[in-house]
Amino acid sequence: MCRPANPETRGNAGFTLIEALAALAVMGAGLAAIGPLTSSSLRAGLYAERHLAEIETARKIIAGMPSREALPVGNLTGVLDAHDWRINSTLIGSPAVVGDSLWTPQRIEVLVRSPLGAMVEIDTIRLRRQATR
Repeated sequence: MCRPANPETRGNAGFTLIEALAALAVMGAGLAAIGPLTSSSLRAGLYAERHLAEIETARKIIAGMPSREALPVGNLTGVLDAHDWRINSTLIGSPAVVGDSLWTPQRIEVLVRSPLGAMVEIDTIRLRRQATR
């Protein structure tokens, strides 16, 4: 049989109810602060994932675009991977003669709209070869 050496300290061991409630309150405040951080992190991850899907679709559209001479001036539209897309093509500036070829700058605008409504727009310029004079 084992008895404590000092019988007066027997009732003082452990935490009081107030100390336990204070510890729970501190833990609750910490968890309440972590909640919004995880929510914003989740939203940022979803946004990045959707934006990457839009950029990937735009890349596929640009890779599958008709050749310089076959791309008509005007608009082309379609749907790819559930994303609506449009290509606007306009001639800009005046033709320039380089060597024995006549080149005209052509502005290409690629617009991709995701199923949720977000848009990505890519603008570029292509040189379009034309028949020599």
